[in-house]
Amino acid sequence: MDEYIDIVTKEGKPTGKSELKSIIHQKGLYHNTVHIWFYTKKGDILLSQRSAKKTICPLMWDVSVAGHIDSGETIKQAAVRETKEEIGISISENDLKKIGVFECFQTYKSGIIDNEFHNTFICELKVPMSKLIPQEEEVEALKLVSFSNFKDLIKNIGNNDNHFVPSNKSYYELVLQHIIETVN
Repeated sequence: MDEYIDIVTKEGKPTGKSELKSIIHQKGLYHNTVHIWFYTKKGDILLSQRSAKKTICPLMWDVSVAGHIDSGETIKQAAVRETKEEIGISISENDLKKIGVFECFQTYKSGIIDNEFHNTFICELKVPMSKLIPQEEEVEALKLVSFSNFKDLIKNIGNNDNHFVPSNKSYYELVLQHIIETVN
């Protein structure tokens, strides 16, 4: 789906302009996205396997829920909408705990220039896995991994294990740190 996305500056400031997502990725325009990392009080993190249909990193494991912020939409509105769309559960804006905004500027072999600011939240998963409904176009599978298993997976990023999206290792470590601090 080619929706309109608000453009921001290289510093993440709104420009007041928007463009189609396809043009934003073609031209490498800066824009905001949301990342929502779900965790359980039992010490698990929900991982989402990217759909085989995805242009970028198909079938790789990544953040629980992620997506672009539609033009005119607030960051928290996008987080609530994306959660409903991608895993089929309803959350409120109050359920979200923001842990930061992280730069992710990457160019892919497909020609996509992805200059994103990940507005990153953590959120307690309060429903059983059986209640989650993966969105076919976005999500191939879902799984819970323990904090210690997640830590082991982070250690192997870049070692040709092809499990996680080859992203910034320190980003995953910081997410885990925030989740552990919240649970404890």
